[in-house]
Amino acid sequence: MFNDQIKTASSLPHSLYRAQQIKEFEGAAAELSGFTLYDLMKSAGKACYQVFKARFPSARKVLVFTGCGNNGGDGYIFAAMAKNAGLDVQLCQIGDPAHFSNDAQRAKKTWQQGQGTIETIEQANLTSADVIVDALLGTGLSGSLRSEFNSLITKINQADKPVLSVDIPSGLNADSGAVNPVAIKAQATVTFVGLKPGLLTGAAVDHCGQLYFSGLGISEQFADLAVSDSTRVSYQDLTYLLKKRCRSSHKGQFGKTLIIGGNIGMPGAVRLAAESALRSGSGLVKVLTRFDNQTAVIAGRPELMLQSFSENCAPQDLFGDWPTALVIGPGLGLDSWAQGLFARVISAELNCVVDADALTLLARKPVNKDNWILTPHPGEASKLLGASVAEIEMDRFSAVRRLQAIYGGIVILKGAGTLICDGNRIFVANVGNPGMASGGMGDVLSGIIGGLLAQGLNSLDAARLAVCIHGDAADLATQQGERGLLASDLFSYIRKLVNP
Repeated sequence: MFNDQIKTASSLPHSLYRAQQIKEFEGAAAELSGFTLYDLMKSAGKACYQVFKARFPSARKVLVFTGCGNNGGDGYIFAAMAKNAGLDVQLCQIGDPAHFSNDAQRAKKTWQQGQGTIETIEQANLTSADVIVDALLGTGLSGSLRSEFNSLITKINQADKPVLSVDIPSGLNADSGAVNPVAIKAQATVTFVGLKPGLLTGAAVDHCGQLYFSGLGISEQFADLAVSDSTRVSYQDLTYLLKKRCRSSHKGQFGKTLIIGGNIGMPGAVRLAAESALRSGSGLVKVLTRFDNQTAVIAGRPELMLQSFSENCAPQDLFGDWPTALVIGPGLGLDSWAQGLFARVISAELNCVVDADALTLLARKPVNKDNWILTPHPGEASKLLGASVAEIEMDRFSAVRRLQAIYGGIVILKGAGTLICDGNRIFVANVGNPGMASGGMGDVLSGIIGGLLAQGLNSLDAARLAVCIHGDAADLATQQGERGLLASDLFSYIRKLVNP
């Protein structure tokens, strides 16, 4: 369907690059490859046309919106190819042509030499178009849009037509994924040279649609010049961590996970985390919970062990030398019972996962430790950073870096396009689906992480693999649809995925 330069969701590049890096190094990469920047523009337009034909094979009328930058030049090349193929193409330009680069001017002349006309935005026939091509703004966007772009993008979105965006949907920040109050909602986006991190996380994923990538023939040379500090990660990349077990294996070789939580009236969260640890392969799993919750926790899952906690017990009596890994937070609560448990975990030297209510307690008295994994969603991250959820979501990359710098260890910022930061690199796991927006999903993730830690994986590997297993299990569990998906529906698929 596509030439070998175009990659789809399952084969997108792993390394991610900021917009400034593309601008800085694409010229040198092109020169090393024997191309000019105009050659790249022609290749970009061609890649867009290939995706257009594959995605919208029956489309006959195309409305192309171009800006004055190189993104607009790509749009002119696309328009010329579509017209030459016999399609009915209307091209409308916004902005001052005097600001065109030389390459964009050349692309514009190519369109005009083929008897293509350039019309104003006011002349755009949105109602008759089969597909709209968004070549308005490229990756250089920073700050707010000018009013004329706001007005046009609003009209495009209201037209309810399929949109193909060139490089990035107009209104998105390529680095942070921040979405302007008005931004294109595309059905497909074709991005070039280097995969931009902002396309993969937060609200931006609602605007990109299906993502396609073309290196334009220079991606290898570009990667030799630019240094990436963030990486896309998937389950397939990490299955090597799930070693085949020897036939003589016994439960003592695969770790002991202690799940701490389940305050009064909240046995479900800790039970979900505990069963997830079991399904992830932990040899033994014990639940430390309120005495009144023990029957509810163990009902239907007799493989779990139980422990209760008295606030008067000595610290050394709580854990002893039993656990290999700790998970604290699911259903923990915030009362004195919860605070007493959290204080003991803070002083322990064991590998630890901190989730849910334990993150709220941590936000009240910040501590920095190297041997824990924090798993906040944006609401919990806002407490940890003293920022609003909106501020977190405007730049999730910056937020996860700040979280790691303040609290240490490994930080997982959950959400669409989950981010995992170890202080040096950020890993992006664009996994899962909207069905995961239901109670208990975070508890399942913390249990998977704890189970993998108990089996000997280091913190970064356990975090990355657990996030991918969690998301892929949720995808496998949507056979009957996303709406109504329960956290416990993931258990059988978790077991499947830890046995590649």
